[in-house]
Amino acid sequence: MKKSLLYMIILFVIVFFLSFYRLDYYIMKPGSAYDVSEFVTVEDGDKNHEGTMSLMTVAMAQATPLTYAVSYFKEFEEVFKEEDVRQEEEDEEEYSVRQLKLMSDSQFNALFIAFQKANLPYTIEYHGVTVLNVLADGAADGELEPGDEIVEVDGVLIEKAQELTHILSAKKENEAVELVIDRNDKLLDRKIALKPIPGSEKVGIGITYSESKLIKTEPNVNVDADKIGGPSAGLMFTLEILNQLLDEDLTKGYSIAGTGEMNEDGTVGRIGGIEKKVVAADKDGVEIFFAPDDNITEAMLQVNPHLKSNYEAAVETAEKIHTDMEIVAVKTIDDALDYLEKLKPKDD
Repeated sequence: MKKSLLYMIILFVIVFFLSFYRLDYYIMKPGSAYDVSEFVTVEDGDKNHEGTMSLMTVAMAQATPLTYAVSYFKEFEEVFKEEDVRQEEEDEEEYSVRQLKLMSDSQFNALFIAFQKANLPYTIEYHGVTVLNVLADGAADGELEPGDEIVEVDGVLIEKAQELTHILSAKKENEAVELVIDRNDKLLDRKIALKPIPGSEKVGIGITYSESKLIKTEPNVNVDADKIGGPSAGLMFTLEILNQLLDEDLTKGYSIAGTGEMNEDGTVGRIGGIEKKVVAADKDGVEIFFAPDDNITEAMLQVNPHLKSNYEAAVETAEKIHTDMEIVAVKTIDDALDYLEKLKPKDD
């Protein structure tokens, strides 16, 4: 009886370890398609469309011994080392802040491009810089946190990132800088003595940061996608905003999805996990899939000789899973719009 109890305890410990012990690896697998109109609302805009515009996601979770082992038998699951997912010295909080900032910037660019294409008015406001990462043992370690917004430096209001860079570049080691930061809507004062940036001979406050800016449009657009991290939904946000702004139905009755970062110049940027998104799109019944047709340079091939463009990888995956979904290459927002303009309505 005692041996049976001991065996049960040992078995329980083993199962618990295999199922719940977290490894320093992440597993990426196909996610789902989400109707972008659920996240985007244009004031007085038209949501009465025959088809749908969907953004694609991947599922990313920290590996356990069990999920790590299972992933080797799943063709479209991929294992990443922790350092390949996060930037150097980036912890979980900083990773989350960076992903949300990338999404925020993606939304900004989507609005910027959509309103340019629709020839509608907009204004841009700059609100300082957002702290993404605080380097360990850097000058700001213990003083600043990821998500802080630096709004004032040495009594000077900061609007653009280059203004902060300009002030800091004129200072020397051990010279103090006085900051006013916005943390959770509270203004705080911080005095930081500059020191060498870890891993560099330059002096500074030891942070990575991004410009904090806001775009105001007429009509107003509400984007509620705080739980979606990263920049990869930018293209589909842009198309959905235009679909609600314009009189015509860009979907023409089709289930349309895609992925790609929306850049300020209208180009569609490369993203990760394209194969998983194609698999997820096919599973969710998507008929047309936009994939970034990014340029692969010789320098990129020297680092990874097997690297393919997002479009090439998407086509290869589509053939592998024998889908009828059409994969459409897009280098710019105009490529996507030109394709949709020439697309015949589904009922025809």
